[in-house]
Amino acid sequence: MDSLNPEHPPLTVMPAEHAPRVWMFWGTALWGVVIFAAMFVGQIGAIVYLVWSHGAPMSLASMQDVGREPAALALSVTMGLPSTLAAVWLAIRIKKASFVDYLALHWPSWKQLLFGAVGLILLVLAWETISRSLGREATPGFMTDLLKSGRDKGAALMLLFAFSVAAPMSEEVLARGFLFRGWSASFLRVPGAIILSSLVWTVVHLQYDAYFLAEVFTIGVWFGYMRHRANSLWLTIVLHALNNMTAVVLTMWLGS
Repeated sequence: MDSLNPEHPPLTVMPAEHAPRVWMFWGTALWGVVIFAAMFVGQIGAIVYLVWSHGAPMSLASMQDVGREPAALALSVTMGLPSTLAAVWLAIRIKKASFVDYLALHWPSWKQLLFGAVGLILLVLAWETISRSLGREATPGFMTDLLKSGRDKGAALMLLFAFSVAAPMSEEVLARGFLFRGWSASFLRVPGAIILSSLVWTVVHLQYDAYFLAEVFTIGVWFGYMRHRANSLWLTIVLHALNNMTAVVLTMWLGS
């Protein structure tokens, strides 16, 4: 796939003296666990704070009750972003590497953005067609209920920001940013890194059933390919954000 990107060769092709600045397979895997844990702590921390601020007893039941509220869930998802960025920054800082270069935070060309968007649209439409042919819902029922409840309770903008900005940035920095960067420089190379990082990203969405997980995985593979082709994490962040924003808006205001 390197030949598909002649103008912007991927960072995985580097002089040998720069190799120590990248976490390889196991280092990337272990730091990936730490980063995911940091994301989880940030999200749970927001719920704990809300339980405390409401004066409720600090128990699992109280946290579950608060966490069911759309505004609380939106805050939880949002607070996962700074903790994720902090953990990734620490991992890269230890390697004394550039944060921007390590994560490929380079803005893509409009041609690359258009190509990525068209591919994503075709992929989503294919899954939409399959869903309709099988008589399945195109959006998981619990997400539909959550988003419509958030709209009715005045938390629409909070949920829109959480799912269209915070979640895409957190997940892309972890999957197509940190994990892809290290694994593509290891024995997995680019194809293996795309597959494995997509699997990890799919595992993050275990609240879905097997059908939707398959859709998530295929979208992850497309994002991984575009991350490699354009050498740009911003590209996958934007694509991820557009995909989520479209789903949120359609479900909240236009869905049946």
